[in-house]
Amino acid sequence: MSLRQPPLAGSHEASGATLTEFGGWEMPVEFDSIRAEHEAVRESVGRFDVSHMGQLAVAGPDADRLTNRLVTNDVSDLDPGEANYAAITDDRGVMLDDTVVSRPPADWSVEADYLVVPNAGHDAEMADRWVDHRDAWGLDATVENRTESLAMVALQGPDARDLLAAETDADLGDLGRFETTVGSVAGVETLVSRTGYTGEPGYELIYPWDEAETVWSALDCQRCGLGARDTLRLEMGFLLSGQDFDPDENPRNPYEAGIEFAVDLDSEFVGRDALEGVDVEGVDEKLRGIELVDRGVPREGYPVESTDGERLGTVTSGTMSPTLGRGIGLAYLPVDVGLDERVRVSVRGEPKKARTTAPPFLDR
Repeated sequence: MSLRQPPLAGSHEASGATLTEFGGWEMPVEFDSIRAEHEAVRESVGRFDVSHMGQLAVAGPDADRLTNRLVTNDVSDLDPGEANYAAITDDRGVMLDDTVVSRPPADWSVEADYLVVPNAGHDAEMADRWVDHRDAWGLDATVENRTESLAMVALQGPDARDLLAAETDADLGDLGRFETTVGSVAGVETLVSRTGYTGEPGYELIYPWDEAETVWSALDCQRCGLGARDTLRLEMGFLLSGQDFDPDENPRNPYEAGIEFAVDLDSEFVGRDALEGVDVEGVDEKLRGIELVDRGVPREGYPVESTDGERLGTVTSGTMSPTLGRGIGLAYLPVDVGLDERVRVSVRGEPKKARTTAPPFLDR
């Protein structure tokens, strides 16, 4: 099966980007170097094509009831122009995906009472989930998969606001974290969201697919690929769906994954009863940060052991942190393994000294 192409595929190829498969899409992994792209975002500003992220437009009289019953956070109280972060769980409380749900401003031309953004490759699955539950519950709502009609670009870094302000008539001054507005960017109607996946100030821009190049070209700054996106998110301890949790290969609930803040047990949703039990009883394992003391990189799948050689867990995500200059990773470890505890990571069979920590690895 051929890979899905983002709307900026031609631009990426012309720029000489290194491409990779991700979530069924062919996406740029780097343009110059991961380090250069990473440093641009931490120190100045960078732009990412994130059009592989899903875009589900939910509308109609029961759009709020439908969406609120399928995510772990309460979205029913969102005002137009607000968003929040949530997990999507099954009836066991196992995470199927994580997502940002927004209630777009009324003046956005896309018909959407709620915009649900699943991760790459999950758009069709989640659209089916929304439709199936709508029908089973007898609700009045439309669910439209707009993933291949809307482009999405992330502008991230301490200089993101200044760069975007020069290209938009949107009022960025009062736009807070997890708030959205509608404005013109380079002459194109755009949903501007004060969200991102890097830990830096920034925006995610959603606009018509066929105008992808217009907005992308106007934001003249460092192009960034998935490689830098991964090192940036990992320094912040942000989850990667399919890697830090997977309903089949690594089933985890939000409490194990450290995102219990995105669970509202006062809301009724699929998996709530199971998670209420977890909230009372606790978990056996928790996602922890791992920092290498010795030189090395804790890659996905590497064993994490006690200093006595007892197997404690497995690295789910790992990299060499460009900012810290040392190897960092995430791993599910028994809850009785404390913070700042000495452990070992087996790097290609060689035990490396490491310590546990609580993400994020950077103070942002």
